[in-house]
Amino acid sequence: MRTVDTIIVHCSATPPDMDIGVRDIRKWHIEGNGWSDIGYHYVIRRDGRIGDGRPVGKVGAHAKGHNKTSIGICLVGGINDAGLADANFTIEQYNSLRTLINYLTREFDIGKVIGHRDVSEKECPCFSVQGLMRINE
Repeated sequence: MRTVDTIIVHCSATPPDMDIGVRDIRKWHIEGNGWSDIGYHYVIRRDGRIGDGRPVGKVGAHAKGHNKTSIGICLVGGINDAGLADANFTIEQYNSLRTLINYLTREFDIGKVIGHRDVSEKECPCFSVQGLMRINE
């Protein structure tokens, strides 16, 4: 198993009425980007269902320069109907995200949970991941 020390949370940059899953994002990443698989390890749909993406044992393709030691989680949503960044995620998504992060941090002894925006110039995932995790403390 590879060494993992970080979880990076992303959004799919889709409007709230677009409920996509692993299959859709995998197709975008393979056909649109020319990648071998979906870049994220997990995708959380609007209803909170967690889909398995790229196997956790394989390096992801979700945060340039940070993929080797991280797990990528993508929340479906993240823009409004005008195409602007918007943390329009559902309570079910936030609950599933917290559950998944809690599981992964214990399973892999992960010490850092951040948003994609913390390692790039993007707004993704449109909210403070650290602030969300402090709510649970």
